[in-house]
Amino acid sequence: MDIDYYLQKSKSDHEDLCPRQVLGVRIGLAGLEALGFEETPPKKRLLVITETDGCFVDGVTAVTDCTVGHRTLRIEDYGKVAATFIDVETKKAVRITPHSLSRERANAYSPEEEQHYAAQLSSYQIMPTAELLAFQEVTLKTPIEQIIGREGERVNCSICGEEIINQREIQRGGALICKGCAGDAYYLIK
Repeated sequence: MDIDYYLQKSKSDHEDLCPRQVLGVRIGLAGLEALGFEETPPKKRLLVITETDGCFVDGVTAVTDCTVGHRTLRIEDYGKVAATFIDVETKKAVRITPHSLSRERANAYSPEEEQHYAAQLSSYQIMPTAELLAFQEVTLKTPIEQIIGREGERVNCSICGEEIINQREIQRGGALICKGCAGDAYYLIK
């Protein structure tokens, strides 16, 4: 797969290309390869879980076509440039991160660049995958079927009455409630 095509695709959503977008594209390409895909798989075959948001995710999306809107991209914000690629059919999962030495190695691949940012931007595009990225086969703690849920499933929360979709309700004491009412909300009501 042509890295330049995906870099331009990622760049189209931004004014410029940045090192994290390059990492997203490289990690996206490596994720597909690690799962045995020679090209972007058909919709709903691949699920990607990223561990941060921002430019990095745009690079991953440029390669994989996985998006939040298609329910093929999830963000678990750990503040890490990392992504797990899951083949929904085989359930194989691979987590990919930048190698812990990738920043230092960038300077060796672009010695003419005086700024670290510029060295990373150019080097991340050409570094061998083994020097740039680290791979881990992983097992998901939550079954893939539960992560994906089922479209069209709807219930109303027994406490707040709001609709809950895609099997995200929690059963407590025989009642179906939303995560917010279960005490797992990201907000507080004033």
